Amino acid sequence: MTSSPEMEFGIPIPGTILPQEDWAKTALKKIPEGLLDWQTLFGRNAPIMIDIGCGNGRSMLTSAVARPELDHLGIDILPVVIRYATRRGNQRGLTNTRWAVIGGRELLKDHVSAASVSEIHCYHPQPYYRQEQVGLRLITPEFLALVHRALIPGGRLVLQTDHPSYWQYMVQIVPLFFDFSERAQPWPNAAKGITRREIIARRQGLTIFRGEGTARTDLDYSAAVSLAERLPLPTFNADRRLQNLDQLERESEPGPAARAGQTHSRRSVRHRRR
Repeated sequence: MTSSPEMEFGIPIPGTILPQEDWAKTALKKIPEGLLDWQTLFGRNAPIMIDIGCGNGRSMLTSAVARPELDHLGIDILPVVIRYATRRGNQRGLTNTRWAVIGGRELLKDHVSAASVSEIHCYHPQPYYRQEQVGLRLITPEFLALVHRALIPGGRLVLQTDHPSYWQYMVQIVPLFFDFSERAQPWPNAAKGITRREIIARRQGLTIFRGEGTARTDLDYSAAVSLAERLPLPTFNADRRLQNLDQLERESEPGPAARAGQTHSRRSVRHRRR
């Protein structure tokens, strides 16, 4: 018997839910001390994709289902969303996924070897609206230097946001570390939205800013760190009027009965509003 697809805002969550005997075990309950050994973690040698702030898993599931030849690590600082994402990976038998509770800077700084990752994706990082929280913004020159170090030569960085000021900052800073280009159209494997946040934002008529780039091969880590130290931090005015979408996202949360099922989950407020 074929199960019906899992839906979110009328759009299917990628992948087919399998009979329970075919479920995988994808939870990484604790990041090991030191650098991750990808072959040990996944049981094979394959290109690695990291989704920083993966939330309820939609974006990484999209990639994992479409590209079984890649191994995928999804991280978020909120345990509740990692539980949703892990369950979804398990139910779909996606042995090429692992999910863990950890922050993006911490992961890249302390646990990822240089030149060991093929792709890093970051969708809708949290802009933070209060002045005292500006230092929590994820996309900084220091973070980009860490991303550049983690990626293989020519490795891919994917960024997306619905926040105009954050995007303006990104397109000024990111090209210093990556050969970066903006993308006007939705990602081809997720025409209706690659994240829950994007689906909500598009229904409110907001512009989605997307871009991707490859790590510059003329920049080593020492030069990237030196460059990062000279660049401005993201101190833009976040425009609190844009908090309305955050409220809409919270209001779309299901009640306890729905959360016991399979419909929605919250996104990390520390790193993103996915």
